Amino acid sequence: MRVTAAVLNSYDTPFHVEELEIGEPGAGEVRVKILAAGICHTDGLAQHADLPFPTPGVLGHEGAGVIEKIGQGVTSVKVGDAVIIGWPWCGVCEHCITGNPRYCDQLGPLLAGGGRSDGTTSLSRDGKPIHSHFFGQSSFSTFAIAHESSLVKAPDGIEVEKLGPLACGISTGAGAVFNALKPGLGSTLVVYGTGAVGLAAIMAAKNTGASKIIGVDLHDSRLKLAKKYGATHVINASKQDPVEEVKKICGRLADFALECTGNTKVVRQAIDSVGMLGTACLIGGAPAGAEFSADHLTTLWGKRIVGMLGGESTSKKLISGLLELNAQGRFPYDELLVEYPLSQINEALAASYSGEVLKPVLRMPH
Repeated sequence: MRVTAAVLNSYDTPFHVEELEIGEPGAGEVRVKILAAGICHTDGLAQHADLPFPTPGVLGHEGAGVIEKIGQGVTSVKVGDAVIIGWPWCGVCEHCITGNPRYCDQLGPLLAGGGRSDGTTSLSRDGKPIHSHFFGQSSFSTFAIAHESSLVKAPDGIEVEKLGPLACGISTGAGAVFNALKPGLGSTLVVYGTGAVGLAAIMAAKNTGASKIIGVDLHDSRLKLAKKYGATHVINASKQDPVEEVKKICGRLADFALECTGNTKVVRQAIDSVGMLGTACLIGGAPAGAEFSADHLTTLWGKRIVGMLGGESTSKKLISGLLELNAQGRFPYDELLVEYPLSQINEALAASYSGEVLKPVLRMPH
């Protein structure tokens, strides 16, 4: 079957939109007609080899669409169902069976191995394999093959084209607040980086008991949005020392800090922003091999530095919960989205890097 896909032929090059072949879904798999796919910072990391994914290949891991065909043994979904493609997981390792599939023992190969767990790919060009299954989907394509276990059914009557970003970026920010930090009544939270992930975290924090929600960024335009979506205070880190400003706002160091940029300098600022028994949570994607430092003594005094993937929980629980909040007007993530046709994927990425656009979404040419 022919598909149109954005192919990364080699690292540090633009995506090239072209026609490929996609195979049939195997046992436990489905073929999804992708209607739209969000662009995430992680796609950019892979494009530049900062997250190793073999080339030539197809990226994209925030896909949403309609099931076009099911493979043998698929029972949880049927042809015609609208779905969001969540993260893959093996289902048999200790972390999966104890309810922590975000930390599946096979997560690395499932996310960026370049194919299925058995090494096969679903895509080809002129009979030669093209690497697939980025985050278990490779959704920068008009069709993608995914395992049924990663799918989340979309509610009836919803605009499917707006759902893809819930698969990763938006859920990562919101899930960090709801599942990892869990700020209680009267607590203080500082969010470093108010792009789409950080704004999702701020929206989530507004639905908690946190009394002070502080957004930190370099761009006044993003800080304005942070205030709109729930920040009680904002700090422009290009003009002020964010750690000192956090102390002034809170009267002490914060209870929680969330680092959304992947910049190791900012990681240190986030760590320094929380005090004794405080928690600094790192969710921004830094290049592979990046290192950060922390002050030993103040960390020893009960400070916690934790990493978190994908919002934790399960895709079904997290995405479904965020959709309910969105329907109630309490989590307006969809206001951050800007649509581009697949043919303008490189322009969409450039707009995201420049800060012009918070969350680009690619519409597929069906």
